[in-house]
Amino acid sequence: MLDPFLTTLEQLPLAAALRGSTWLYPLVNATHIIGISLLFGSIVPLDLRLAGFWPSIDLIALRRVLLPVAIFGVVLAAGSGVLLFLPKAADYAGSFWFLAKISLVAAGLANALLLRRSAEWQGKGEGSWPRIAGVASLLLWTGAIVAGRLVGYFD
Repeated sequence: MLDPFLTTLEQLPLAAALRGSTWLYPLVNATHIIGISLLFGSIVPLDLRLAGFWPSIDLIALRRVLLPVAIFGVVLAAGSGVLLFLPKAADYAGSFWFLAKISLVAAGLANALLLRRSAEWQGKGEGSWPRIAGVASLLLWTGAIVAGRLVGYFD
């Protein structure tokens, strides 16, 4: 059922341009890495603070600075990730590591949205839920990055 859709994606002019260009795919790949770096680099300090490290650092101020960077990183990584998917959509859709990566990204985003809606997030981030969510976030995003790297090596 997905095969015709995936084949259609692979035949899009943009997919062909990404496959055929010497520079386009590597530049999109670099953009993906920059997006991941912005996301992970801003999420780690925030998650560590939620997990109980640096309790003297004001969570609200930290969040105010790092959350927009993380959101921009997610948008950049997701947008470039879609472009990277197009040239080999059928291969990626059948890849265990790609599906693991997408699942971990979805779980990481769900964790972030649940945390953002929690009462503890609105305050100083104290309590068991923010601590659990911070540790879960570190594990989920690390797992997504590792699974993403393994796509190119094992599938």
